[in-house]
Amino acid sequence: MQIYNSLSKKIEEIRPIKKNQIGLYTCGPTVYNFAHVGNLRTYIFEDVLKRVLIFNGYKVKHVMNITDVGHLTSDQDEGEDKLEKGAIREQKSIQEIIKFYTSAFLNDLKKLNIKKADKIPYASKHTKEIITMIKILEAKGFTYDTPEAIYFDVSKFPNYYKLSGQKLEEKMTGARTGVVKDSYKKHPADFALWFKIVGKFKNHILHWPSRWGEGFPGWHIECSAMSRKYLGQPFDIHVGGIDHLPVHHTNEIAQSEAAFGVPLANYWMHGEFLLLNDSKMAKSEGGFLTLAEIIKNKFNSLALRYLTLTSHYRSKLNFTFESLHSAQNALNNLYTEISGLKLTKTPDRQFLDKFLNSLNNDLNTPQAVALIWDLIRSKNLNTLATLFRFDEVLGLDLKNIWTKSQKEIKKIKLLIAKYSKARKNKDYKTSDALRKNISNKGFIIEDSVTGTIIKKKF
Repeated sequence: MQIYNSLSKKIEEIRPIKKNQIGLYTCGPTVYNFAHVGNLRTYIFEDVLKRVLIFNGYKVKHVMNITDVGHLTSDQDEGEDKLEKGAIREQKSIQEIIKFYTSAFLNDLKKLNIKKADKIPYASKHTKEIITMIKILEAKGFTYDTPEAIYFDVSKFPNYYKLSGQKLEEKMTGARTGVVKDSYKKHPADFALWFKIVGKFKNHILHWPSRWGEGFPGWHIECSAMSRKYLGQPFDIHVGGIDHLPVHHTNEIAQSEAAFGVPLANYWMHGEFLLLNDSKMAKSEGGFLTLAEIIKNKFNSLALRYLTLTSHYRSKLNFTFESLHSAQNALNNLYTEISGLKLTKTPDRQFLDKFLNSLNNDLNTPQAVALIWDLIRSKNLNTLATLFRFDEVLGLDLKNIWTKSQKEIKKIKLLIAKYSKARKNKDYKTSDALRKNISNKGFIIEDSVTGTIIKKKF
């Protein structure tokens, strides 16, 4: 299986640390608002990756964090805490915000048929591990203490730019146009490991005792501490959206490698943006679309999944309701086609090999989706069994849809029998009337040399 490694900037064969096992860490949400469809595209991509690994025979240990403290409105340690901002916006407690938006997020994943991670740790429950890691960095000389925070000094880490490809001097100049909000901060690229309960954060709701005084962790240190606890260091694959690459993931690598002297992860993968009207979606600017809004507009949530599968994860995808409508039509056509198929025990080996080759080539899902329709057009006797195997990766709920459609088709079995008898007797007036009746009930009749095929309309 080959994937594009953002760290090496090339396609690489996956070579797991432990035979037939993969440690997978995916950056989870900051639970202060609903996930938008751009976020959800990333989670679908991560789900496909996980499913492909399993399809290849790997045992996957998947960890996804929940950020419930420490993520400011800017990745460069500026602005308000996102959780507190959400609590003020909705006049609720922090815990109410966390509970509500975590539940909403997990519900979105369920509607998109995304497999739940094996472990979903909360940042607020791991301050012990975070503080321990900061102490190690401090002892090794990678930090400095200011009246407002404990910072990681990026100038002490020589390969700081290796993931982003941006030189340290450029990054320091470009970070928020070089403006340093904390007057004690040495460089704009330096990032907070621990915020103290002083100044603008003196009334911060969530805080813990530490050797540096009461405070709370910075966003970047949380993922490093939690991924190490549950997957060890190094682990195999770290995944997230492309927006995490230049700052969040760059900082994770710096602090983890500085603390422990070994790589954090061997492979880094990043999903590209899903654009809305050719622009990046941003919660901070209010220009975003949620899954609930899509469903409210009478779309199947899996139409969004189908749409994302038609584009490669490393390519930008522009969302429009027209493209979603086309995806839903294609998905409905697929459901209709499989409803008329009989299930055999053996999948087609040739099609399965083509399917796996596509996905093992850096998750080429557009090619995999095209194979669905090639298979259907082939009239292969083992089409349904093969599609069910495809769906172990694609996650379009084919087996469940087919099973329900067969139960519905059985309900009109008597009408179908009468139709077939009328056709056999060349009583076309009766058969035409029965065909119309069956169609009105939501089914399609197709006559062939092998007999009558009934499909459910979707």
